[in-house]
Amino acid sequence: MQAPLGTRVAALTGVRRLGPYVVLSCADPAGPRPQAGQFYMLRAAARWGGGDAERPFLPRAFSVLRAPQDGDELQFMIEDVGPGTRRLCELSAGDGLSLLGPLGIGFAAPRGGRRALLAGGGVGIAPLAIWCDQLPGGPPVTALLGFRDAAHAAGAALVPGAEVATDDGGEGHHGLVTELLDRELSEDPHVEVYACGPPRMLEAVRARCARAGVPAQLALEAGMACGYGACFGCVISTREGYLRLCVDGPVLDADRLEAVR
Repeated sequence: MQAPLGTRVAALTGVRRLGPYVVLSCADPAGPRPQAGQFYMLRAAARWGGGDAERPFLPRAFSVLRAPQDGDELQFMIEDVGPGTRRLCELSAGDGLSLLGPLGIGFAAPRGGRRALLAGGGVGIAPLAIWCDQLPGGPPVTALLGFRDAAHAAGAALVPGAEVATDDGGEGHHGLVTELLDRELSEDPHVEVYACGPPRMLEAVRARCARAGVPAQLALEAGMACGYGACFGCVISTREGYLRLCVDGPVLDADRLEAVR
């Protein structure tokens, strides 16, 4: 379900730090409950556009991390990587968070009785965390999460029971999360893969699943200025032509893509 156009201000009810990540919790009684894989356009309700060179100018798109069905809480996972995320990370409980959403198309249930296999990298674990909450009952879920180091691996606490890989070997498997994916695909190819992370990781997932004949749904990332298809800032190339990720995605079947760039 998608919200009508127009922003609203939600009160932050909590700010939690996990290594370099910040989890923002807010109350959103005016909005519909999101589906896993959908996103929101976020900005601080105050002092947005008041930093260096008056940045940030535009809101930022974030997948929802959690949205319990029995309440009005929303959670988002943020890492300070620029002026927009820095301002969001500076917020405290009680501050206002301006949001638009839920937007876009989320994950669909596994097809053909397949088992869900989740693979995420960095802040890309956010839509996988809520997907663990929303997956229809059935076979157990396996989650594989990749991070650059042990400090970032603190984010794995958001997906209990997940297997972790780190680039530097500081936590879990020393290597890439796609190496864990290779093992899982060789042991049980009757799965449907759900993945979100940086483009290089998603391309590796797409290519591996194509070789194995395994369906995959990818939550793609792109720079978005509006969130509802007006600016054409998130256009990507697919086998069917160009699509706007904010309205035709951000979740796409991997076989619709020649490559993730």
